[in-house]
Parts: sequence; C-alpha cells; structure tokens
Amino acid sequence: MKKVILVNGSPRKNQNTAKMCESFACGVKEAGGEAEIVHLYDIDFKGCRSCFSCKLKGGKNFGRCSFPDGLTPILDKISEADGLVIASPIYCSDVTGVTRCLIERLTFPFFEYKAGYPSIAPKKLKTAMIYTMNVSETLSNQMYTDMFDKTEFMITTVFEKPVRIFAYDTYQFYNYDKYVVEVFDKNEKLKHKEEQFPLDIKKAFEAGKTMIKNIENMHN
Repeated sequence: MKKVILVNGSPRKNQNTAKMCESFACGVKEAGGEAEIVHLYDIDFKGCRSCFSCKLKGGKNFGRCSFPDGLTPILDKISEADGLVIASPIYCSDVTGVTRCLIERLTFPFFEYKAGYPSIAPKKLKTAMIYTMNVSETLSNQMYTDMFDKTEFMITTVFEKPVRIFAYDTYQFYNYDKYVVEVFDKNEKLKHKEEQFPLDIKKAFEAGKTMIKNIENMHN
C-alpha cells in the first residue's frame, strides 16, 4: 500500500487548511493508498541550525538531519513515504513559520554541494502543496506567485515540482461581527464559503486520488 504523509502547517486542526488535508487524505484512501496527517503545531521543533552534519564527509548523519527533536520521527516517516503533501495558510504574505522550518529541515540534507545540486533523497516522492488564503485568486496571482516558486524551490530540487492546490478567499472567523474587519464583506465571505469552498474540498479529494495513481504509474 502506497503511503502519503500530509503535513498541516496551520495552528488550527479543524479549519480550512486542515479540511483540505482531510479531503486529500480521503482521496488517497479512496484510490487504495494510506494517508497520515501530521499537525506541525503539535511538534516541538525549530528550523535548520546550520550545523552541517548532513554535509560532513564520512559523517554518520550524511544526507539526513542530525538534530534530535520532535521533528526527527516525522522526517523519518517522510523519507519512507511515497508521497508528501505540505499544506499551509498564507500568513503575512508567506507560508507559516513552522512550514518554512519543516522545509529547511527536510530538504537541505537531501542535496549535495556539487554541480547541479544533485538530490540524494532516498525516494523521488510525489509531492503537492496546499495553500489556503483569505485573498482572492486575482490578488493572489498579483502578490504571491514568486513566493510560491521560492517556497517550492528546494522541494522541486530534491523530489519534484509539487502540484499546487488552492483555496482562495477563505472564511476566517466564526463570527465576523466580533472582530475589526473592515476590508472584507462578511456576506460575500459567507457566500464564498458556502458555494466555492466545497468545490475546493473536492479538488483536494481528486488530487489525492491522482497522487496515488501517479505513484503507482511511477512504480510500474
């Protein structure tokens, strides 16, 4: 059974990003795969410490992150998986800090400082990125395209270019009347949540099914 690890880089376990992860996982299972969701905010870890143990000639940790903390077993699981999904809301025009820390720790050990930066990852994982945000698709295209490319650069280098799945114009609050929110129309937000977000959830489900099919085709 092919396994996919899904990493939720949102602090919330039952909102937009988490729901997209859950739907993707359901698609994986529908296609005959196994899925596990990891919530990054439950893990005590930091980003790369620049110790370079993963690059040390003849070192016991060459090609793997050597720092022992809560992320270590997650990195091991990803290394043994067949597919990887990283999901993050957009905070302050970027992925969340913990998502960035994960990408550092995961990808830096998996390439060599040689011409072309060859990958030494144990597997060529199928990958996907799920992005959720409260801005429109038009505004996202104007503001974030370069950010997506930079975020995915190392993932592309060591594995492959991720498939992108988006949920735009998301519903942020249970009750908009309790917060200072003048730049968004709560009624339009609610309409989008009721009409568009179910379609986004379906896209994630179909992407999960497709990932398993692509993994199986890769091994045939």
